[in-house]
Amino acid sequence: MLDRLFRRRREARAAADFYLTIAAQARRPAFYRDLGVPDTLDGRFDMVVLHVFLVMRRLKGQGAAAADRSRLLFEAMIDHFEKSLMEQGVGDSGVGRRIKTMARGIAGRIEVYDRALADENDAALQVALDNNVYGTASEVPPQRLAVLAGYVRREAAGLEAQSLESLMAGEVRFGPPPGAGMD
Repeated sequence: MLDRLFRRRREARAAADFYLTIAAQARRPAFYRDLGVPDTLDGRFDMVVLHVFLVMRRLKGQGAAAADRSRLLFEAMIDHFEKSLMEQGVGDSGVGRRIKTMARGIAGRIEVYDRALADENDAALQVALDNNVYGTASEVPPQRLAVLAGYVRREAAGLEAQSLESLMAGEVRFGPPPGAGMD
């Protein structure tokens, strides 16, 4: 029984490290500097959710171990958001309410992104990105939406090409953000 407890803790720690690797890609300055993603809590939240979604999408339908890894990754993301709220001084009573709201928002984004990627036409993906990633921006040039949609499709294909074994080991490779120089 003790062995099982320690194994779960190791798995949760590995998922947290995996999450941090994915979040590092979402925080690359080029997204904010070159693509105009709002450099705000909302903009960063949406970029993290988008990148975690891409990895979870790759793990989907790949068996019980991959489903467990995906669940742990989602939990690590929620845990990180919860800790961030607490660091910002949100009171204990407000954290739970905000996390529930965030979780519902994440679930909606996952559903919309999944449908949009299944559609060959980039219009649905661009609308999803406009509503979420650029949701707090006043006006987004169509070219930026097209470039970000191209990036999302490229990364989805790149993740499909990565071996399931490497992802299960917590290794993920993303390409550079569009227009990325030396971040």
